[in-house]
Amino acid sequence: MTPPPKADELVPHPVKDQLPGVDYCVNSNPSWAEAIILGFQHYLVMLGTTVIIPTVIVPQMGGGNEEKAHVIQTLLFVSGLNTLLQSWFGTRLPVVIGGSFTFIVPTVFVALSSRYNTYLDPHERFKQSMRGMQGALMIASILPILIGFLGIWRIVVRFLSPLSAAPLVLLVGLGLYVQGFPLLAECVEIGLPQLIILILLSQYIPHMWKLKFPIFERFAVLLSVGIVWAYAALLTVTGAYNNRSPQTQFSCRVDRSGLISGASWIRFPYPWQWGAPKVDAGETFVMMAAALVSLVESTGAFIAAARYGSVTHTPNSVLSRGAGWLGLAILLNGLWGTASGSTVSVENVGLLALTRVGSRRVIQISAIFMLFFSVLGKFGAVVASIPLPIIGALYCVLFALMSSAGLGLLQFCNLNSFRTKFILGFSIYLGLSVPQYFNGYVITTGDGPVHSGSAWFNKIMQVIFTSPATVAGIVALFLDITLARKHATMKRDNGSHWWAKFNYFDRDPRSEEFYSLPYGLSKYFPSV
Repeated sequence: MTPPPKADELVPHPVKDQLPGVDYCVNSNPSWAEAIILGFQHYLVMLGTTVIIPTVIVPQMGGGNEEKAHVIQTLLFVSGLNTLLQSWFGTRLPVVIGGSFTFIVPTVFVALSSRYNTYLDPHERFKQSMRGMQGALMIASILPILIGFLGIWRIVVRFLSPLSAAPLVLLVGLGLYVQGFPLLAECVEIGLPQLIILILLSQYIPHMWKLKFPIFERFAVLLSVGIVWAYAALLTVTGAYNNRSPQTQFSCRVDRSGLISGASWIRFPYPWQWGAPKVDAGETFVMMAAALVSLVESTGAFIAAARYGSVTHTPNSVLSRGAGWLGLAILLNGLWGTASGSTVSVENVGLLALTRVGSRRVIQISAIFMLFFSVLGKFGAVVASIPLPIIGALYCVLFALMSSAGLGLLQFCNLNSFRTKFILGFSIYLGLSVPQYFNGYVITTGDGPVHSGSAWFNKIMQVIFTSPATVAGIVALFLDITLARKHATMKRDNGSHWWAKFNYFDRDPRSEEFYSLPYGLSKYFPSV
């Protein structure tokens, strides 16, 4: 007969301001050797999005493998710069700032503009459409710069509670489900082994085989990618895909990306390398919508990175400061010509959880790898030519870990409240359902469901309402501040009393420890 549980075993798990179990928090650092390997691992993870975005956009612009390789090098270079700037002067959280899928709709909108049909030379059409994207990105960056540095975003995020933030953070990761298993399934024979080996190395083996140094927890991504990449290369050289369809060969072979042949040995990306930017008002408005969506999604990723970095909730003024630097990141995207704006790399936030290392230094080292391999193009192209199904397998794990950070916020909420249940369930459901409707409409008709007399307004609606995190965040925030707002238990039910001390920078002494600016700059740029 099983003995009855002890009284202390029936007590709920205690609420934690800082996530326990993290081996290195933001301010603590592993050894230099370990930090360098972990930094390379973060670089490897962010390559997937860096390659996928130009692969989608550059052919629409008229570019080939050479142009695609140059855009990837440029995006990699600017991502390195932006990551360093955000980690030094922005939120100071361990986040990678990389390309954003949100900007694909506005950049394709620019690339397919009828005014570029007069250019018969594909390379010239590529350059002209790139210059149009640059102008739109540079003007659009003004919006997050002003919202961030003028403190407007601080006012907005002040209304966030753990309840309204949970759907936002959850769908920042969960909303990218189309980039996970569908990408893996493009070549199941390498994608599925990658997923299985990654889970075995990171989750099962550490519990079965105890080592003094946690090599499998720390480097599961590097080890699994190395094994499966070698396996994919073996299949390629033995002719396993010789008689397969072109699409299968592109997805499965290790020599079909075109990056190695298109990349330069040494190429230093520089501002206005494609020519002087051009500006179109309608395209700029669409790009502004993408910049706003990127800011919303990045806010969710900042909150998750704070949890996985084992620091306190990010003060509102620091989130606003990070928003301003995100706007500057988009400005640099426009200056250099990356064919994409910037956002917090979701997969790298997931990697913080997988490795249990939230060190800021590791992220800064990864930025140095980005800068190094962006200049030495051939070497960077070798790593960037990893088959995309392998990347899709990584996404299945890393995006899931990002999503679980949103679920972790529910520890601050009263889950026995029907108000909580309604806001949580309804916002998550609409966050999945509304984008599905918009995306399905585009697939079946070739255009979005909004049919006004303005093409740019139609695209703005498409950009906003195809973002699951943005839809869920807006719905959750609206309901949380309007539904039974005068009820006596509302602030305790939504968890806002837990975050009240972070509304202002100086109300919790730990904020100074984690978020103050380096080199004594907090004296001249104080957070409020």
